[in-house]
Amino acid sequence: MLSSKPNSELSTVGDGSPRSQGTDSRGDAGETMKRFVCPALVLGAILSLQAVFGRLPKASGAELRPETERTFQRYVQAAEGRIQTEVSHPDAFLYLDEVPEPRRSQVRDSIKHGEVFLERLNLRQVSGQAIEIPGGLVHHWVGDVFIPGHSIRQVLDLVENYNQHQEVYRPDVVRSRLLGHNGQDFKVFLRFREKKAVTVTLNTVHDVRYTRVDDSHWYSRSVATRIAEVEDADKPDEQEKPPGHDSGFLWRLNSYWRFVERDRGVYVECESISLTRDIPTGLGWLVGPFVTSIPKESLERTLGSTRSAVLARPAKGMKAGAVVGN
Repeated sequence: MLSSKPNSELSTVGDGSPRSQGTDSRGDAGETMKRFVCPALVLGAILSLQAVFGRLPKASGAELRPETERTFQRYVQAAEGRIQTEVSHPDAFLYLDEVPEPRRSQVRDSIKHGEVFLERLNLRQVSGQAIEIPGGLVHHWVGDVFIPGHSIRQVLDLVENYNQHQEVYRPDVVRSRLLGHNGQDFKVFLRFREKKAVTVTLNTVHDVRYTRVDDSHWYSRSVATRIAEVEDADKPDEQEKPPGHDSGFLWRLNSYWRFVERDRGVYVECESISLTRDIPTGLGWLVGPFVTSIPKESLERTLGSTRSAVLARPAKGMKAGAVVGN
């Protein structure tokens, strides 16, 4: 059985600095899963390795092996089992809802003052056995923000407007385009870029599905179906490296969003699971800080940008029944 609470690092941040630490986890639901793409967290996975691998000739190339892919999918399956359990219970819909008291009340108070709740997860237990990823690293984070005075419909209108993501999430997202839309299913193109020691550009395609539980509870699932590193981006001779045969900055990305309208506003939660190449022997001391801090900072930017973009719009459409929290 999957452990009901993964190993974790808990913090609440407002200006990018950690405020506290502890432990936690949980989740599930009946409908097909749906989620919103987590753009800045993609860059977290990139940055966690690019600053090192961009300078190491021996690490300039990597290959996504079948066993790495299979094991990553086992990890995702375990995490999705927990998520589906969580979203099947509207009274405890968010990961944040299962943080033990008194910490949960403290976190809610802090995010209502504009801060971001973040936690690093380590769901590596299936049937009592640790899930090791041969040849790869998993980066698994969850975070929350609170958007006061706005409705869940306003938040969904923002995140579902994929053609505008290049404006909302600039400079992380440099191009965005809706490729297809059928009901609550979306196919999306996003080009990500990050500069830190070296510049990394990725062309990505995502399948996204949103699920309505009731008027006050929605969730989404996004899976990157194609990730290609771009060489000489924006030049006449730019070209993509074969997916899975590149620098290994980002091989896989799944992101899961939850939206709850309560307490006269909307709680927005994002959980992201990404796969990158592993760390060359002897470089853990150098790569470790990037692996642990950059994805966290990237998730904070994504959630903060979402909150800011919604708050920039006039408030409207609040439901009378969404004023009292759990």
